[in-house]
Amino acid sequence: MFDIAFTELVIIAIVALIVIGPEKLPRVARTLGSLLGRMQRYVATVKQDIEREFQNAELMKARDDIERKVQSLQADVENSIHAGQSELSKTLTDSSADPVQPQINSNADKS
Repeated sequence: MFDIAFTELVIIAIVALIVIGPEKLPRVARTLGSLLGRMQRYVATVKQDIEREFQNAELMKARDDIERKVQSLQADVENSIHAGQSELSKTLTDSSADPVQPQINSNADKS
């Protein structure tokens, strides 16, 4: 993460031993380790929250796209139904205005 080499860690440890002293160094190291662990857990939690929000945003976008497609499909189906109903009513209206006269079988008259 910070790109610290082993030699730099050794120098930091020697300076810490000189400044803090051998009696307090283990306690400071434990405290520093626990703070570092808390920080890593916090960063991991924030990363998970951000990833979850991105996934939710993607799901919301997909849901909106699907809803638009469903509404478009529903409108197309309704238009088709209305067109079919109008054709059917037109056909029924035309057939009731022009009644078909039954054809008389000419063979039956010859017998």
